[in-house]
Amino acid sequence: MSWNDPNASSEAKRYDNPIPSRELILSTINEHGEVTHQQLAKVFNIDDPDQFDALGNRLKAMARDGQVNREGLPYRYRTVSQQDVVTGTVSAHPKGFGFVLLSDMPDLFLHEKQMRWVFNGDTVDAIGTSTDNRGRTEGRIVDVVERRQNNFIGTLARDEDGYCVELGSPNNHQPITVTDDNVQALNAKQGSPVKVDIIDWPNQHEFATGKITEVLSDDNDRELIIETTLLNYDIPSDFSEAALEQANSYQEPTEKDLKGRKDLRDLPLVTIDGEDARDFDDAVFAEKRSGGNYRVLVAIADVSYYVTPNSPLDQDAFERGTSVYFPHRVIPMLPEVLSNGLCSLNPDRDRLCMVADIKISRAGKVTGYEFYPAVMHSKARLTYNQVNAYLDNPKDNSVPTSLTGNKDVKKSIDTLYQLYELLLKKREERHAMEFETVETYIKFNEKGGIDAILPRTRGDSQKLIEECMLLANTCAANFALKHELPVLYRNHDKPDGEKSMRIHEYAKNFGLTFPEENPTQADYQRIIEATKDRPDAISIHSMLLRSMMQANYAPDNIGHFGLAYDEYSHFTSPIRRYPDLMLHRAIKAKVTNNKQPVMDFSLEGAGTQTSDTERRAEKASRYVESWLKCHYMKDHVGEEFEGVVTTVTNFGLFVTLTDLYIDGLVHISNVGDDFFVYDEQQQQLIGKDKGTLFGLGDLVKVKVAGVNMDLLQIDFDLVAKLQSSEMNQTKKGQTKKTPAKKSGGRSKNTSKNASKKS
Repeated sequence: MSWNDPNASSEAKRYDNPIPSRELILSTINEHGEVTHQQLAKVFNIDDPDQFDALGNRLKAMARDGQVNREGLPYRYRTVSQQDVVTGTVSAHPKGFGFVLLSDMPDLFLHEKQMRWVFNGDTVDAIGTSTDNRGRTEGRIVDVVERRQNNFIGTLARDEDGYCVELGSPNNHQPITVTDDNVQALNAKQGSPVKVDIIDWPNQHEFATGKITEVLSDDNDRELIIETTLLNYDIPSDFSEAALEQANSYQEPTEKDLKGRKDLRDLPLVTIDGEDARDFDDAVFAEKRSGGNYRVLVAIADVSYYVTPNSPLDQDAFERGTSVYFPHRVIPMLPEVLSNGLCSLNPDRDRLCMVADIKISRAGKVTGYEFYPAVMHSKARLTYNQVNAYLDNPKDNSVPTSLTGNKDVKKSIDTLYQLYELLLKKREERHAMEFETVETYIKFNEKGGIDAILPRTRGDSQKLIEECMLLANTCAANFALKHELPVLYRNHDKPDGEKSMRIHEYAKNFGLTFPEENPTQADYQRIIEATKDRPDAISIHSMLLRSMMQANYAPDNIGHFGLAYDEYSHFTSPIRRYPDLMLHRAIKAKVTNNKQPVMDFSLEGAGTQTSDTERRAEKASRYVESWLKCHYMKDHVGEEFEGVVTTVTNFGLFVTLTDLYIDGLVHISNVGDDFFVYDEQQQQLIGKDKGTLFGLGDLVKVKVAGVNMDLLQIDFDLVAKLQSSEMNQTKKGQTKKTPAKKSGGRSKNTSKNASKKS
């Protein structure tokens, strides 16, 4: 041995043919700055092949453990510095691995061994160590900066080592051990849902330990999964005592509250919402003006009057960012005494509001607007179904007399409909997108189980209200830009080059052109119009929708690509969205000649917070809905259903059941008796032997093969292909000449080499 190693004796005891210790390797790399395996062997005068290979293996292990970084080919090694450490959020996968999500660089992949430290949502310091064979940068956790939550809901279980609480996805990799005494004290039974607090966090060698604080009832799966999701997604469900005290201190509006407000109590303003709506934050009125012009008023609850800047109510609302909607339950942004009471434009009550008073020409152009605080008195609480029935037949007996019996309300609704038809033409002229997609809602029975899954229909009344809200939002954005107000805009960027190219290739199926980059709204609308009457329109439009960028909140306006607006903001829902509340405050301060409120947060911080909380709410809602659908399908394993292919991947077909609107996967090994390859451009699986094609819009019959509640995945077996969409006709004896992008697989009935799930 020709090197001076302070750990030489311990290395000699462990290995017959020792190599430099990790400590010596680190100090040597530090001296040289950056070295290859070959260079390091030369420094240590290693020429024995076995020692050379052992040195290489040690370097790989040091990279794996985060002691050194390796880059390039051949690998160049350097020691890890503080500059290599990044901070991100852990995203756990139900299969046990995970990622560190980073905002400004590719995410780090975490092996199961690294996931032993953490729960989903924890904030960690980590370093990238090496690149795996799939091109992912592997990560090593250096430190857990912040735990997302310290209590969980899980199921009590027992094995030979004792009791533990098993968590559901995405934390099913982290059982929490509990003591026998704790279980017995609460008389908890195996299989019972329980709430558990963490005592000691997990490490590389031991699971977390905890204490059961509550045994929950499993009588209602819906309520239990919502409670679990609120914890797992760190969604606040209880308001602070100070916030509740502030909310409860307000009374019905008095003359003092009306000071400085325009009195609109005689105007026939009405609310139009869904059947099950409990908070009414917008009311509308329209009238014809001279020369065929229009005036429309959009009155929005004046939430800013009650939720004062930096107050306890404001702090709770900012933390929540948005209301969260679950099937049959809402986690409101504001306490119910406000959201369903003083800030809800209930009929026959004086209510404080902020008004967008908008003038529109007979050609549908906004010719002027003003904003002002007001007081209103809603003349009717109407539902979409009631107004749709009225528009279809004004003499329909199901329409309430609050509409038909009040000539002023009736006249306003008639004028609103005329205005809607005018605005619809303007929408078409600017090529705003309207995709053919299906939104569903779950109908529950008395016991809390799913009774049916039904599609939501959008009639003219829903579209009428939507156009009124869009009017108010665009005018508010224009006002904020004109006066440089400190607000957040609702931005929606155009698709990036990769997504544009994918649609460019896909549009060829319909004989349509689509630019490879920088598409316009008209480019999208051309495909929407050409395909909207096809039986596979929903599948096609879902793919178009997936090509769009996500909308977000930011202090700099870039416009809204999907709605085809150069300027756009959110003004119409301050009860349930914090950016709307911010916009109300700023506009009110301007029109009343008061100073703009000084907030405890920055505009940039508010944009990040409200965008993040919106994503959090969407993910939580989708998770609960997916869980409920999977739970429902457990009772239908073995049954057959008809469905439509809605997504094609290299590992199989996703099928949406026609009557239930539930998605499941037909794995490529269960597609059919052929060798299938995936054509990414055409979005098809192509049978190389028989020319069988499966693609978007195909009608199929499937059997429910199984339900995985941890992965929230429903597996289907293909029973039969009932009907091909126009572009997926079977071509016997030939296959398409377009190149397959991914390797394929043969049915498990004909080959054991079925492709693996992505």
